[in-house]
Amino acid sequence: MDHVDRTILAELQQEGRLSLTELASRVGLSVSPCHRRLRALEASGAITGYRAQLDARALGLAFEALVFVTMRQEDRGTVAAFESAIAEIPNVVQAQRLFGDPDFLLRVVTADLPAFQVLYDDRLATLPGVQRLSSTLVMKSVVKDRPLPL
Repeated sequence: MDHVDRTILAELQQEGRLSLTELASRVGLSVSPCHRRLRALEASGAITGYRAQLDARALGLAFEALVFVTMRQEDRGTVAAFESAIAEIPNVVQAQRLFGDPDFLLRVVTADLPAFQVLYDDRLATLPGVQRLSSTLVMKSVVKDRPLPL
């Protein structure tokens, strides 16, 4: 990956809906070589997809919490069952397995506190292998969806 590839990636992180013509102009290439490089970046896995960034508040999801999960058991089957179950909960918008304690960090969005309580009691607390849940409420996001440093 050279400087031009990194520039293509930087431009697309800022504005994923750029036309191929505009992208080529911004990175100083003609359309055909820019298109070849773009396809190569997609084929290599450097670009994994394109999507719209949505405003959670505008969609009625104004409540955000971070939930720390400590597992009772960490055998392969239990962890796999937990990860599979967590992937099925749409309100969990990010889930990370951690080294140390706690075992997982979940980022959860809901409409409000009562909706979070229902999700917490009915879904999160009943997940396979969960020993303890601890949550903290997000006051505000200071850095959100920042492009990767290139």
